[in-house]
Amino acid sequence: MLEHVPYGQIIFLNGTSSSGKTSIAEELLEQLPTPYFYIPFDALNAMRSRSRTRELTPSVLNVALDETRLGHLRAVAGMAKEGNNVIIDQVLSQRSWLLDAVRIFEPFDVLFVGVRCSLPELERREKLRGDRDAGQAARQFPSVHRYGEYDVECDTEMSSSAQCARRVIDGMNSGVRVSAFSKWRDSTDQ
Repeated sequence: MLEHVPYGQIIFLNGTSSSGKTSIAEELLEQLPTPYFYIPFDALNAMRSRSRTRELTPSVLNVALDETRLGHLRAVAGMAKEGNNVIIDQVLSQRSWLLDAVRIFEPFDVLFVGVRCSLPELERREKLRGDRDAGQAARQFPSVHRYGEYDVECDTEMSSSAQCARRVIDGMNSGVRVSAFSKWRDSTDQ
C-alpha cells in the first residue's frame, strides 16, 4: 500500500491566448526552488486526432473542447493529489469554467495568477506567432479577467517573463494571499 503524501501546490495562470502564460510557466520551472510540472491545456489539446477534429461541426467541437478542459483540470488534480506541484494554464473566458476549476481544485492550495497585456500587444503577438486563429485573443479579451479576483497579477507588456515569475514566487512566499479560489468556494457554497 502506498503511503499518503501531502497534496501538491497548483499555480493557475489565467490569461488570453498570446498573453505570455507559457513564457511565465517556463520561467517558473527555472526559478522555483522545488520541482513543478507544467501541464498546459494546449499540450493536452494537441494530443487530439487532427484528422477527426476537422470533420466535427462547431457545436460538436465545442463539446469536445469542453470535455478536454474538464479532463485537463481533473488530470492536474490527480497529479496534485499525489503530491506533485503543478503549473497549469487555461483561458477562463466563461464564469462556469472558473466555477469548474474551483470545484475540482477544492482540496488544493491554488495560487490564482492573472496574466495580462493590452489588446494591441496581444494582436501583435498573435500575428507574429502565426499558429492561432486570427482574432482569438481579441475574442477572449473582454471576458477572460471578468470573473475573478487574483492572488497575483502580471502585466507581460510591462514586465519580462522572468520578472513575472519572480512576482508569482514572491506572492507565494509573502504569506499575504487573497486566496481567490477560497473566496470563490465560500461564495458558491451558499
